[in-house]
Amino acid sequence: MSADPVQVGIIGLGRWAKVLTRAAAKSDQVKIIAGFSRSEEKRQAFQQELGVPAASSLEALLSDPKIKGVILTIPNEQHLPVAAQVAKAGKHVYTEKPIASTLEEGLEIAALEKRYGITVTVGHSARLMAGIQKIRAAIDAGELGRVAFMEANFSNERALELTPKTWRWYKDKAPGGPLSQLAIHQFDVLHYLGGDVLEASSMASRLSPVGAEVDDQSMTLIKFADGKVGYVGSCWTSPGIFAVRVFGSKGLMHYEIDFGTWDTPGKLHLSSTLYIQRGKDGYGKREELQVPESNMFRAELEMFAQSCRTGKPNELNAHNGNVAVAVVYAALRSIERNGQYVRLADVMEDARERVAHRSPHGV
Repeated sequence: MSADPVQVGIIGLGRWAKVLTRAAAKSDQVKIIAGFSRSEEKRQAFQQELGVPAASSLEALLSDPKIKGVILTIPNEQHLPVAAQVAKAGKHVYTEKPIASTLEEGLEIAALEKRYGITVTVGHSARLMAGIQKIRAAIDAGELGRVAFMEANFSNERALELTPKTWRWYKDKAPGGPLSQLAIHQFDVLHYLGGDVLEASSMASRLSPVGAEVDDQSMTLIKFADGKVGYVGSCWTSPGIFAVRVFGSKGLMHYEIDFGTWDTPGKLHLSSTLYIQRGKDGYGKREELQVPESNMFRAELEMFAQSCRTGKPNELNAHNGNVAVAVVYAALRSIERNGQYVRLADVMEDARERVAHRSPHGV
């Protein structure tokens, strides 16, 4: 296996492309060698700021034999058509979360793997945070005993800033508001920590004074296949927070980060909290744990690079990406049914049937 970094391209050159490009620059396993945007101004600005050569066209980027994979940091509704072009060119696909704007399109992206012999990596980076990894290690080692309950929250003030000119204002672009924009991260984290999700129940409310179409408060209960239960909350009108707590028969663990460092994950360990509370000990006897330095964005790009090398999917795979979207759609269906539990299997099956009865986007 070559020790040289895997060479990849990137499509969509906005803010998040800059975050990922800076993360890739810290890795010796992946190198972004070309970038493309439909805007020539963005292409030139990106090249000047980050040193990534601008491709003259999408076709030029996809025809470059040196490029083994392509990173997509484009609007959600463009994920499927662009991913299909990338896969057809024989390149591996990395797409930011969510895998697609709808579950149907997410399933079609997953189908690209078998059709074109490529892999799909989805940017659910939160599970790669050092604190989440520590919790998973404690669960696997039996340190917490039998885990029965989990809770998570991801909130920020975005709904106070929305205007009709922003895409998150609209239900069809950001269904459920924070449910599809923030809570989806935690659905993937709890899936990672807790295993298969069986069903979900949800409620939502709209309290932001700006008057957007979308709900801005979201609470979702989930039940796992092994019987444990969990909760994910997301408020879109508050200071930023990302926190996860896991409860077991021998102990509980709590992890929380400073949301202000989200775009600079190498600094997360400097202002995050991780503790374990054991047995019958109270809060006063909790044991503070050191959070090691890590970079979740570099880690996910290196997973993508490994998939480009080996042709094998990694844990940030299309299936896991679609599970997170399916929880969102189960929650949305539950909201319509006044909180009734909705099975993920039913949501998945309905989406598969709709895919089977429509013309795919080149898939």
